[in-house]
Amino acid sequence: MTVGNGLYGGGEPGEGRSAIRRNSLREQIAEALREEMMAGRFPAGRNFTVKEIAELYGVSATPAREALVDLAAQGLLTTEHHRGFTVPAYGWDDFLEIFEARALLTDNALRHLAARIGRYDWARLSSLRRRAEAASRASRAGQLDVMVGCDLRFWREAAALLCNDRIAGYLGWLRVQSWMFAAPHLRAAGELRGVCWDRHGELVDRIEARDPVGAHRIVNDYNRFTLELLAGLLGKPLDGVEVLPLLREPGTAAPAAGDGPDPVVRETLARETAARETAAEVGLGMVPMPRFASPDSPDPAHPPAQHPGYPLRPPRAGNGESAPGR
Repeated sequence: MTVGNGLYGGGEPGEGRSAIRRNSLREQIAEALREEMMAGRFPAGRNFTVKEIAELYGVSATPAREALVDLAAQGLLTTEHHRGFTVPAYGWDDFLEIFEARALLTDNALRHLAARIGRYDWARLSSLRRRAEAASRASRAGQLDVMVGCDLRFWREAAALLCNDRIAGYLGWLRVQSWMFAAPHLRAAGELRGVCWDRHGELVDRIEARDPVGAHRIVNDYNRFTLELLAGLLGKPLDGVEVLPLLREPGTAAPAAGDGPDPVVRETLARETAARETAAEVGLGMVPMPRFASPDSPDPAHPPAQHPGYPLRPPRAGNGESAPGR
């Protein structure tokens, strides 16, 4: 069975629907549905029932229901009485909020790249490089269906270097939502060959070199590129977007040998101070604490699987308020 089996002609792994190899049917179905939503193949407003998903993947109702409840517990699906499960709609304001949280977390992690050498899982570098190569190939080729899966797996692996499952889990959750917003707009843009960011390998080089300034510069380039691309596609101005000051170029000047504290420590302290000052200037706060699903929500008979902690924040409606019923 492959992702999309029964709906898209049983797409092959090379078409962006990788074979399901997770630990349980529940996880397999949840992962398959997540990638369908990330790629925009299950667009916002798409509604489906447990019966439909069970038939789609050729499984019984129990694992299908459990997978849907898990995704709802992560805020990636909404539920309404007697209406089953619905793919939420994310607007530009939602995306900017998601993007800000993601940028703040990755910025902090990379600023501590050299200072936390003993706390990173460097054994993952070879796997990270393989995933970088796959993500770059898909980006250069403009293969959106392949790109979303490769991109998610690359950034998951990069986050796993942190040896902090909560940060990695939260970043993964934010990235899924980013793609749920971005993919339909990219798909509508048509030809994507050469359009999308493809410097994943350069980022791995900088991480392997324990170069926090270089790694941070590349991530800043990625984030600016993403914002500018989507703003251009949607015709949105970037004036006043509060996360942009965090994406400025990091300082590169190195002090002379023997001149004060260690350069890595100095760089880290200087950037932490600058980030705090920027946050004060533009009103950026800490990433809000997530709200977690209660053990009996939304279905007491089928509690969600254990997750590292995913916020349950529904997307806004077009007027900036929470969508009704979500």
